[in-house]
Amino acid sequence: MDLYDTLSRLCSCAGPSGFEGAVAETAKELLIPWVDEVTIDRMGSVIGLRRCGKPNAKRLLLDAHLDEIGLIVTGIEDGFLRFASIGGVDQRMLPARELTILTKPEPLFGVVACLPPHVLTAADQDKAVSIEDLRVDVGLTQAQAEALIPIGTPMVYRESCTALAGGQVCGKSLDDRSCFTILLRTVELLKDTALDVDLYVMGSVQEEVSGIGAAIGATAVAPDWCVAVDVTFARTPGLSEDDAPCKLYGGPAIGVGPNMTRSLTQRLIDKAKEGDIPYQLEVMEGHTGTNGWHMQICREGIPTAVVSLPLKYMHSPIEAVALEDMERTAQLLAAFVRDIGKEAV
Repeated sequence: MDLYDTLSRLCSCAGPSGFEGAVAETAKELLIPWVDEVTIDRMGSVIGLRRCGKPNAKRLLLDAHLDEIGLIVTGIEDGFLRFASIGGVDQRMLPARELTILTKPEPLFGVVACLPPHVLTAADQDKAVSIEDLRVDVGLTQAQAEALIPIGTPMVYRESCTALAGGQVCGKSLDDRSCFTILLRTVELLKDTALDVDLYVMGSVQEEVSGIGAAIGATAVAPDWCVAVDVTFARTPGLSEDDAPCKLYGGPAIGVGPNMTRSLTQRLIDKAKEGDIPYQLEVMEGHTGTNGWHMQICREGIPTAVVSLPLKYMHSPIEAVALEDMERTAQLLAAFVRDIGKEAV
């Protein structure tokens, strides 16, 4: 598979938390060639299963969330839309931003209204405008907007994937579509490998608001082990090594901390060394901010690991990752999966 093409296809879908239907259908279609069955559960998460063919086989679940941050319409004033955030939206990014408004049957285009700098005071120019004071301009009258855009309509950033130099890609929703792309590449790498576990691949919903999709999926699958695959902060100008210990082109980040089962963390480290796969360690002293936090306490408790992809400009419309890191993360996960049934404790 081509990582860039697959990532572009996933990122072109609009899927804010709670409204992931379009991206879930695309994820299902992309997963079908590599597994024995794919279902979409009641919450909307996509779950693929590749059976190993052994009776009473143990189960391994790999998870990456499909949802993205977004906005939701809360009212209409003089044809302009009031809105609130879905997930961790950075209000500094919003003025003059292009949006896709997920109306039916066809989406509408909108822009977040902004004031020209000429009319702002010096003090106002240095302030971020709060979401409560912003409006979306769709070019409609009040009556037209009320007829076409119901209250509760979600909106997302309009940007999709664009190639950067150096094998990087930028755009919206790379958190966490890049990691679901990694899971697709992982099962492709394993296509000729005889597994000794039943392998489940989940594209979960609503991670950005609650993590409930992964928790319900893990409860239903009842795996013996889970791996949450998500993004982490990559170093950029203005971020110190303490703020962002990982860097692009450094390979996957292996999480170390109380949310991660130590034996699984060590297995990831060992497999990286055995396969000569560059990796980084990321200390996560508390809540990891990933689905690993939620899956770990499902059922009687599930041994869990966290693997992260370094990403620049998180929760912005121009998130950026390196395709090289994506490939190395898939290689590490494939090595982790091979023979886990007889090797892991």
